Amino acid sequence: MSDNGHQQDEHENVPSRQRRRFEGISSRTYEHPADRSALVALRKLSGFDTVFKVLSGLLPERSLRLLFLSDSVRVSDAQFAHLNTMLRDACHILDLEKVPPMYVTQDPQPNAMCIGLDEPIIVVTTGLVELLDEEEMRAVVGHEVGHALSGHAVYRTILLFLTNLALRVAWIPLGNIAIMAIVTALREWFRKSELSADRAGLLVGQDLKASMRGLMKLAGGNHLHEMNVDAFLEQAEEYEAGGDLRDSVLKILNTLPRTHPFTTVRAAELKKWAESRDYQRIMDGHYPRRTEDKETSVSDSFRQSAASYATDVKNSKDPLMKLVSDLAGGAGDLGGRVRRGFGGFAGGTPKDQTAPEDRTSPKDQPPRDSTPEDDD
Repeated sequence: MSDNGHQQDEHENVPSRQRRRFEGISSRTYEHPADRSALVALRKLSGFDTVFKVLSGLLPERSLRLLFLSDSVRVSDAQFAHLNTMLRDACHILDLEKVPPMYVTQDPQPNAMCIGLDEPIIVVTTGLVELLDEEEMRAVVGHEVGHALSGHAVYRTILLFLTNLALRVAWIPLGNIAIMAIVTALREWFRKSELSADRAGLLVGQDLKASMRGLMKLAGGNHLHEMNVDAFLEQAEEYEAGGDLRDSVLKILNTLPRTHPFTTVRAAELKKWAESRDYQRIMDGHYPRRTEDKETSVSDSFRQSAASYATDVKNSKDPLMKLVSDLAGGAGDLGGRVRRGFGGFAGGTPKDQTAPEDRTSPKDQPPRDSTPEDDD
């Protein structure tokens, strides 16, 4: 018997302890604005619809299902029963009617994924199961159920296929370039979708501390006694604000090949969302329903996402983003700002000096722009 008085059996999705349930919740509730924006961009890629239809018939989805069925352990009441309970809990809380199959596969690397075109499949590794405690694992299962509810599994499957295909056709210059362009766009979308799924995991677990502990363990292993949440979040702030324009460029280059955002960034983004008014409204029962999804305007969603991007750029402490924000606000002296931003890179002048050709009299200098300090 669960805490809310419902008899629990293998056909019911009822939580093992009392948590708020979000009946009829739309995935729009927790999706990061950049996630929605990236999805719109993907669908507008030239020829993407044609590629998708072709891939739907080529992807070895049946092979994947048979592979996991034959060489992994399927979660059920008889196998990994505690994970099965978490899975039913997550589907009950997010009101996902059909519980997706879930497998545990032998792999020391902590990882989890949700793939599949027709129906999603959730896969977690033994490394992850052994690393996380019950509440941390509950957040991860909710994360993957969030992927399933949002329909992310389809694009994840295509990303895996195209990445492998790109490796096989690397010797064909034009073919490889075309495929890698799609892979790069898919990776950008998938990084944003991970932020959405982190939010779904929080809605399922309803324990921010557990979510943060899980992310720290993914970064530093099972050594919680050696780690501190505040110090971990300070790393994210230092990563965003530190360095000059060279570091901004290196951040972009480091991020491009990844399918997931960096762990400290995920932790900071999740904490910020958990402290927002939007999250509190969801917990109070005010959220979009799936019945309203058809009425949602794609153009309105795109405008909201664009506004979110603009706000992120404006509030960002990253040197490159601050430069973009200043220029958008009408700041002058672009050449000087770029030179100072790169800190004398490639033989430029030191930060505290001005090259002779840049020296002008006070009356010829453009007025200095005053940028207010960030509220946060």
